[in-house]
Amino acid sequence: MKRFVFLIVLVVSAFRLSAQVSVEAQIDSIEIFVGQQVHLTLTAHAKENAKVEFPVFQPSQYITPGVEVLNSEQRPDVSQDNGFMSRSMVYTLTSFDDTLYYLPPMTVKIDGKPYKSKSLALKVLTIEVDTAHVDQFFGPKDVQDNPFLWSDWSLSFWLSVLMLVLLAVTYYLYLRLRDNKPIIKTIRIVKRLLPHQKAMKEIEQIKADKMVSSENSKEYYTKLTDTLRKYIEERYGFNAMEMTSSEIIDKLTATQDENAISELRQLFLTADLVKFAKYSTLINENDRNLVNAIDFINQTKQEDVPVEETVKPQLTEEDQRSQKARRVLRTVITLLATVSGLLFVYVVYTLYLLLN
Repeated sequence: MKRFVFLIVLVVSAFRLSAQVSVEAQIDSIEIFVGQQVHLTLTAHAKENAKVEFPVFQPSQYITPGVEVLNSEQRPDVSQDNGFMSRSMVYTLTSFDDTLYYLPPMTVKIDGKPYKSKSLALKVLTIEVDTAHVDQFFGPKDVQDNPFLWSDWSLSFWLSVLMLVLLAVTYYLYLRLRDNKPIIKTIRIVKRLLPHQKAMKEIEQIKADKMVSSENSKEYYTKLTDTLRKYIEERYGFNAMEMTSSEIIDKLTATQDENAISELRQLFLTADLVKFAKYSTLINENDRNLVNAIDFINQTKQEDVPVEETVKPQLTEEDQRSQKARRVLRTVITLLATVSGLLFVYVVYTLYLLLN
């Protein structure tokens, strides 16, 4: 009795297992034109550890007369419930004869046992050809060269890339130049007074201040001799302000006549006595010395000297560096713009030759 029950359970288990193992066949389309391709998918449902063997076709082998297998490709496995797995093989088919083909069932071996799929049908269609008006169709063409060769276009392409990079750098440098404000220093032309004009202007001021009749002779002679010293320094080019009266006279003796020097010597002698020996002078003596100073200036003045002077601005080191940097930027921008323009002309010319 136990053996009979065990046998029944074994038969039922085997029946359930065999009922779940199956093979399916599907085709993308049942109609194709001559020369088109279609995919036939053969799927086997079996246990994960089952050995599955799909039909093997060599390239150009016929699955049925008139239907050719071009390629076979196995798809990834797909897990299912109850420990089962789906395995698929895709066959690429084609045909060159217009007719309806019967695709017989395909056999898949699972653990050595054959399982067959259902049969399929494939209809191959042809294109209607108007043999009565053959002129409307173009004849066969010869083999033609590829109109596009990278070797012909590569130089123009890379030169275009280089041109774009140079233009970007040029624009960036232009922005730097625009943001860096220029240093504007104007050159001024000023009119200056000649030495004798300055001296006469100071003497007129001495007269206006009535220093000749002032009781403070020391102040008068100090002002008068300082005026002469400044005039001599600018007129003859030596540092008369730091020299003694005798040193000034000795220096002038080599360039002036004795009459002019003698009157100037007397003036400086009187001034030294007033300033250092507290010598008291009379008003007429002060007048005479003032006239002598005016005569000396009139005898030695130079009127043919330019009275306009060009004053150039003095730039700091930072300003000089800034100006130098702007000059360099202008030069680099001009150079890059020129190179970019030449590259543009060359690329356009090359493209014209390639397209014509």
